[in-house]
Amino acid sequence: MQGKIYSCADEAGRANGIAAATRAAKSGRLVVLPTDTLYGIGCDAFDNDAVANLLAAKHRGPDMPVPVLIGSWDTIQGLVATYSDQAKLLVEAFWPGGLSIVVPQAPSLPWNLGDTRGTVMLRMPLHPIAIELLREVGPMAVSSANISGHQPPTTAIAAKQQLGKSVSVYLDGGETAIGKPSTIIDLAAPQPYLLREGAISAEQISEVIGVSAEALRTRPGA
Repeated sequence: MQGKIYSCADEAGRANGIAAATRAAKSGRLVVLPTDTLYGIGCDAFDNDAVANLLAAKHRGPDMPVPVLIGSWDTIQGLVATYSDQAKLLVEAFWPGGLSIVVPQAPSLPWNLGDTRGTVMLRMPLHPIAIELLREVGPMAVSSANISGHQPPTTAIAAKQQLGKSVSVYLDGGETAIGKPSTIIDLAAPQPYLLREGAISAEQISEVIGVSAEALRTRPGA
């Protein structure tokens, strides 16, 4: 049944939901999952047709590429062209958590996430349901579970009100803990640059990589 909500409030419900979401993702369909920041709409990152359907469900074009969520620290090394010292420091400090990192992607990857210009945005979410699903499916293309320009949802029901039957499985993990988007830092630029300040502050990042918060907020070349 398209668009079914699975309550993950108890162990049995969670197991059924994870199994259904895994089957859906592995067969090229879309799922909604809770993360620590907001609910996300996701699919197998390497299924290009599914990624195209995800963009269509959000009414969004390839000019806004889809981020990728991963279920472990180790996974990042197979997805990036180089694993820089700055990236490693940030991963160790803030993953799992509310920091998305834009890095040059490994050149051989057969995915099509949109107009990425050779980069990929990666995050490991701090949510047990998300992590369990990611470890079953592998890297997933995941964007906030809303129609582009509408309010990003903090509950599964709010996500379904926007996305309806375009999604096969909704995993209900309760209201998200943070309720605002992840911070995005671009490490593919000549100097680290905050594309969006959200769950993690510039000051927190500054302490880890030794770049001032002011510099992190200054666009390269500005």
